[in-house]
Amino acid sequence: MEIVTRPATSKAPAEFFTGDAWWDVLYAGKEPSRARANMVRFAPGARTAWHSHGLGQTLYIVDGIALIQSRGGQVVEAHPGDIVHTPPGEEHWHGAAPDRFMAHLALWETDEVSWLQHVTDDEYAGPRTSTRA
Repeated sequence: MEIVTRPATSKAPAEFFTGDAWWDVLYAGKEPSRARANMVRFAPGARTAWHSHGLGQTLYIVDGIALIQSRGGQVVEAHPGDIVHTPPGEEHWHGAAPDRFMAHLALWETDEVSWLQHVTDDEYAGPRTSTRA
């Protein structure tokens, strides 16, 4: 057994995020592990840029209202307890609703992340569907 010392909370870089977001690295596995786990907290309206993960990503919504969109799809409004998976290579973004803070646990493998352009205000405000419909 190992008690892992966590690094301090870090502000998410403006290069990859719009608005204010912070993350806590909960786990970054050492070879042969590829596991990664971050708790990410978003201020209202904050969001990631478009990106994809080489082996996919799973989000567990902890608090607030999350907005998540895959390229070409509608914006999905997710709520605490919802689990959203994006498969390997699928371009997507995620962030907080405009009027709520949001926190999610992000789970993925490897640091193979392709960061793309920032999400436009029109994309962010696009048509929504809810997991609570």
